[in-house]
Amino acid sequence: MTKLIRSWVESANAPDTDFPLNNLPYGVFSAGGSDPRCGVAIGDRILDAARMEADGLLECGGALQTGGWNAFMARGKPAWAKLRDALTKMLTEGSDRQDALRGYLVYQAEATLHMPFSVTEYTDFYAGRHHAFNVGTMFRGPDNALPPNWLHIPIGYNGRASSVVVSGTPVIRPNGQLKGPDDAMPRFGPSQRFDIELEIGAIVGQPSDGPIAVAEAFDNIFGYVLLNDWSARDIQAWEYQPLGPFQSKATATTISPWIVTAAALEPFRTSTPEREKPLLPYLAEPGPMLYDIALEVGLTPEGGVETVVSRTNYREMYYSAAQQLAHHSSSGCPMRVGDLLGSGTISGPTKDSRGSLLELSWGGKEPLTLEGGEIRGFVEDHDMLALRGAAMGDGYRVGFGSCTGEVLPARAVKG
Repeated sequence: MTKLIRSWVESANAPDTDFPLNNLPYGVFSAGGSDPRCGVAIGDRILDAARMEADGLLECGGALQTGGWNAFMARGKPAWAKLRDALTKMLTEGSDRQDALRGYLVYQAEATLHMPFSVTEYTDFYAGRHHAFNVGTMFRGPDNALPPNWLHIPIGYNGRASSVVVSGTPVIRPNGQLKGPDDAMPRFGPSQRFDIELEIGAIVGQPSDGPIAVAEAFDNIFGYVLLNDWSARDIQAWEYQPLGPFQSKATATTISPWIVTAAALEPFRTSTPEREKPLLPYLAEPGPMLYDIALEVGLTPEGGVETVVSRTNYREMYYSAAQQLAHHSSSGCPMRVGDLLGSGTISGPTKDSRGSLLELSWGGKEPLTLEGGEIRGFVEDHDMLALRGAAMGDGYRVGFGSCTGEVLPARAVKG
């Protein structure tokens, strides 16, 4: 396992920071009245990469002057490696650039974080074995839990890129059509079974126009974010047959503000699970393409304290992001820079490792007791949900920061 790379930014050497020199995640920030600009997290600071490029300290062809990372992603993998190498050398302990760079550092606590990239398209997958089995068991029983195609194909649906928001953005409880099993007619009103899904989002950094192999797909992924796929389960139950999720998934998708690059996660690669049925050759992985990333979900009620309700790991996924991307392109579907692929809910084999409240409360039949005694089956108004994750190295962690959202009451609908 790679050891901590020590930095002259002292806070980057703390064992509990998400942002050591081994990480160098990319984000967009504003501070002191500035416009949103590209930055790099290092310890408790942000390195103003946009201003460094403008001053001639970085060579990125003007890509860092755009207020987002799409233009830089489009420059390709050699450019990604060049920038990472340059930043690592400049920030390493003993670097002769310390004095020159101190003026480009901003405290994270004094900055506002924005969407780190422009989401071109958004596809969400259903690729976690434990989650799919749990949900299928609730609705169809354990003998028919998995759809017939599930062990052969990464199932997904096209979501709304327009509803992807950055961590800290409030989420308004959705309205929609609801129909219970005993209702004669549907009704319209606020979702009463609003939920979260713990996921990781993969960001496509290179375009493709036609089918690509799994290995090529792996190389085309620029980086990863935490992703909360907010889900209205009661709206979903009424609308999803026969064409799947629609309005139940269109309210919001929250992502963490820092893009953890594929390069930073390279030491933590691990294999997907042993296959229960052989995959077709176009989905075969030539090597380990998942990552060992510890994950957790925290829920804080209004005026209360946080309860960690789930702990799991990204290595539980049945299909890797590379397999999902390869399958997505297999029909000839063009993939674009800035496409976002949600992993699907990441649940583990135990009750406390389930990645959604639907599973944790078993459809509301086994509600959770929070610190302080409050009960939860699903998310209530003014609950704050927080996703966190990190890959654990030797004396350091490669983290994502928090992915948070507070649920606000539904809006009144005229008519």
